Amino acid sequence: MNYKSLTTLEYDKIIDRLVSFAASDKAKERLKKLVPMTDIHDINAALSETSDALSRVYAKGAVSFGGVHDIGASVKRLEIGSSLNTVELLHISSLLTAAARVKNYYEDTTDSLTGYFHALEPLTPLNTEIKRCIVSEDEISDDASANLRSIRRQKVLAAERIHTELNKMLNSSSVRNCLQDFVITSRSGRYCLPVKAEYKSQVPGMVHDQSATGSTLFIEPAAVVKLNNDIRELELKEQAEIEAILAELSAKASEFTDELLTDFQVLTTLDFIFAKAQMSKQYKCSCPVMNTNNYINIKKGRHPLIDPHKVVPIDIYLGKNFNLLIITGPNTGGKTVSLKTVGLLTLMAQSGLHIPALDHSELAVFDNVFADIGDEQSIEQSLSTFSSHMTNTVSILKEADAHSLILFDEIGAGTDPTEGAALAISILNDLHKRGITTMATTHYSEIKVYALTTDGVENACCEFDVESLRPTYRLLIGIPGKSNAFAISKKLGLPDYIIKDASARMDADDVQFEDLLSDLEHSRITIEKERAEINAYKQEIQQLKDELKTKSDRLDERRDKILRKANEEAAAILKDAKEYADQTIKTMNKHGMTVKELEKQRSAIRDKMNKRQEKLSVQAAKPKAHKAHDISEFKVGTHVRVLSMNLIGTVTAPPSPKGEITVQMGSLSTKTKINNLEILVGYKDPEEAKKAPKGAGGSGKIKMSKAASISHEINLLGLTVDEAVAKLDKYLDDAYISRIPQVRIVHGKGTGALRNGVTAYLRGVPYIKSFRLGEIGEGDTGVTIVDFK
Repeated sequence: MNYKSLTTLEYDKIIDRLVSFAASDKAKERLKKLVPMTDIHDINAALSETSDALSRVYAKGAVSFGGVHDIGASVKRLEIGSSLNTVELLHISSLLTAAARVKNYYEDTTDSLTGYFHALEPLTPLNTEIKRCIVSEDEISDDASANLRSIRRQKVLAAERIHTELNKMLNSSSVRNCLQDFVITSRSGRYCLPVKAEYKSQVPGMVHDQSATGSTLFIEPAAVVKLNNDIRELELKEQAEIEAILAELSAKASEFTDELLTDFQVLTTLDFIFAKAQMSKQYKCSCPVMNTNNYINIKKGRHPLIDPHKVVPIDIYLGKNFNLLIITGPNTGGKTVSLKTVGLLTLMAQSGLHIPALDHSELAVFDNVFADIGDEQSIEQSLSTFSSHMTNTVSILKEADAHSLILFDEIGAGTDPTEGAALAISILNDLHKRGITTMATTHYSEIKVYALTTDGVENACCEFDVESLRPTYRLLIGIPGKSNAFAISKKLGLPDYIIKDASARMDADDVQFEDLLSDLEHSRITIEKERAEINAYKQEIQQLKDELKTKSDRLDERRDKILRKANEEAAAILKDAKEYADQTIKTMNKHGMTVKELEKQRSAIRDKMNKRQEKLSVQAAKPKAHKAHDISEFKVGTHVRVLSMNLIGTVTAPPSPKGEITVQMGSLSTKTKINNLEILVGYKDPEEAKKAPKGAGGSGKIKMSKAASISHEINLLGLTVDEAVAKLDKYLDDAYISRIPQVRIVHGKGTGALRNGVTAYLRGVPYIKSFRLGEIGEGDTGVTIVDFK
């Protein structure tokens, strides 16, 4: 890889930002040495690791790799049997703590990083022992060993004895007058008293120090010399015990040197990988699709070093239909940024880094990326801008091949425009013939014409708004751009006569070409506006469709709710009417009413049923379609079906002036409109032959009495199967004779024995048309509904 181009494309700045995401020194060193790779398999493996790390970060958050110290030197000392100091052992403990933290945090996911997590060995017993023994770099715990605890206890007791002895001396009148200060001090680890120099002879002991003025001597009284010596001996024993403890911990650690090195290497590698993932998250990057076909297709790519709130994403592609892209446009329009974006994103991807672009962006793997960007004038080498650029170009032409990416900024600039344009075209044409992927920026119209007239070469431009004198930074491929020098100069206040004079000095071909570019630009803007309007219309239509669907769904929901409520109300009305009728029949049977009173009660029931029927007819479900009948077809004795109640009855009176028909249904009579009736052709009433004339004697009265006393429901709860069948047999005979079309048998759920017995019996009754278990609202499986023939 051409390392000069890495600096030119600011790859080093990307690395500096990447390093900031790592925690361990070793990982930072690896990141600083990260360079683009050229093997697509290695690149894809690195990208896959970055993607998997990013997925884990999004799923569970980031984990800290802090505490990962380089223990390489310590492990080597362990291998030769040396003892480690407290700092080295604490570094091992910190490493093992990080290993446990990382392993527990991420181990449950399976991807390309799984092997790393499985390789971690937290060595919990060793880590626990180190933490138990070592409190800090300067302190060993009293619990490290029983001997150390005993030695430190003896030190404390000895110090207390010394303080007791010295306090006696401080409180002694003979010594007190000799002291400079009434305090106990320490010199060279031995307890002393500050004695005035003139009273030195009155305080026997060893002089350890004196003040700067010589007026105070620090004397260790003879009475505590022995005690101070004891403390000194205990300190030596303490240090020896600490060394023994450290040696023991080191011996334990030496048993796991391979595991320790593996943990360090794995944690460093994971820190390295997760740093790339953290940068991807920070810059909202995605994983590019790599290829070896020199094909580039960047979707909404952003230069990562530009403020994300200001950068304008660009779409750029080359390498499929053309391998040479000429970018034109005004200064500060974004041409150089476009070049650097392509080069830098290529280098990032080949380093295993995600790129700041949309998903499924594609980049090629190049063996070399060459960039000649910026003013590299060299005073020391007496090189002009043109000479400097040409020196780079000569070097690039020598080294580049079909697997290279070349980026030229203002190719051919810095010399005579005519010669510079001709030279630039020749260089670009040579690269094009050699099949080298190239991007170049220019202001030369000759190069624009070359791109328009040569296969495999394409123009592009950075859009510029002449009205506001501001670049939009949009890159438009397929359209040559204008320099807009005249327009910009006019806006900035250059007199018109100078601009006209300059225009007159341009060649006719140049003027015609610039006019053509202006027309193309105008047409492009018009097309884009129309396209934007079409997209706006599409969005509006889609919004209206969504609103219409929402309203339709809401109406369907309201309709279902209304129908459900209507059905519930209809069921309640029928239940109320049935209960009222049953109660009235029970009352009549209880009091033994006369025929006249009975007729009066029947009329009352009929009126109430008619009122219920009116409510029901409003909310009933839509009746089954049937042939419309003429009112003249309804004769007395005609069998009809009342559609709203789904009951069969007989017309008992001619139609009323209002067009209402009186229908008798068993013991119930009602008046209804003809559109609620269906004539049953060929229907034969099984009891019609037995029906006695109205006003007849005994048999008619018996039937009347039975019809009035038979309920539409029988309750068999609490009976045995035999008892229930006997009671049911008589009830069904009475109900059938009374011409009740439908009855309800209550047998309960229970164990199901009574229900099964009832079902077996009903199968053998000849005058039963059908029977079924009840539905929700009718009693469910606790009742059986029976329809008679």
